[in-house]
Amino acid sequence: MSTIRIAIDGPSGAGKSTLAREAAAALGFLYVDTGAIYRSIGLYMHENSIDPSDERAVAAVLPALQVELRYDDSGRQRMFLNSRDVSEEIRLPEISRYASSVSALPAVRSYLLEFQRELARKNNVIMDGRDIGTVVLPDAEVKIFLSASAEVRAERRCRELEERGTPQSFQDVFHDIKERDWRDTHRDAAPLRQAEDAMLLDTSALDFQESREALLKIIRERTGL
Repeated sequence: MSTIRIAIDGPSGAGKSTLAREAAAALGFLYVDTGAIYRSIGLYMHENSIDPSDERAVAAVLPALQVELRYDDSGRQRMFLNSRDVSEEIRLPEISRYASSVSALPAVRSYLLEFQRELARKNNVIMDGRDIGTVVLPDAEVKIFLSASAEVRAERRCRELEERGTPQSFQDVFHDIKERDWRDTHRDAAPLRQAEDAMLLDTSALDFQESREALLKIIRERTGL
C-alpha cells in the first residue's frame, strides 16, 4: 500500500511547523519539519565558524555530519546533530540566517533530498518547508501553500520569541522576515514558490484554531480521510 504525502510550503513565519505538527497528530501521520534539518546544518556552520554562503567550504564538511530526526514520547520531532540533541539551539534567531544561507546551496539541497524522500516512502507524512511540493515531493497527494502577510508573520514571530525568553523588537523581526522572503524567493536552487497544483491557504485573518481547521479540511477533502 502506497503512503500518503502531504506537502506544505510557505514563507518564514507562516506557522507551517506548528500547524503541520498539529495536523499530523490529528491524522496519525509522521511530521517532518525540513526547516529544522537545514537549521541543524546551519548550526554546525555557526559553531565551527564556516561561512554558510561558501558552498565549497560547506560541502567539504557535509560527509562528517550525521543529522537525525527522532521523536519524543509526545510525538514531537527532535533534531540530533552528530548524536547531540540540538532541538533548542537551532531555534535561536541567529541560526535562522545561517539556515537560510545553507538552504540556498545546491550541494546542501542535493545532500538532503534523498533523506527527505526516503521518509515519505516509508511513512504517511506531512512535510513542510520551502520546496516540498515543487522539488522534494512533486507528486504529493496534497500540496498546500501556507502564507500570511509579512506584518502578521512578524507579530506571531515576536510572540513566539517572547515565550521562548529571547525577545526581539517588531522592527528587527519584520526586517529579518522581509530579508528572508527575498532570499528564499530569489535563490537559484529551489526558490520558494507556490506549486501550480497547490492550494493557497492565507491565515492572515485566522487565529490558530481556525487555521488548523482550515488546513485539516483541505487535507481531508483531498484525501478522503
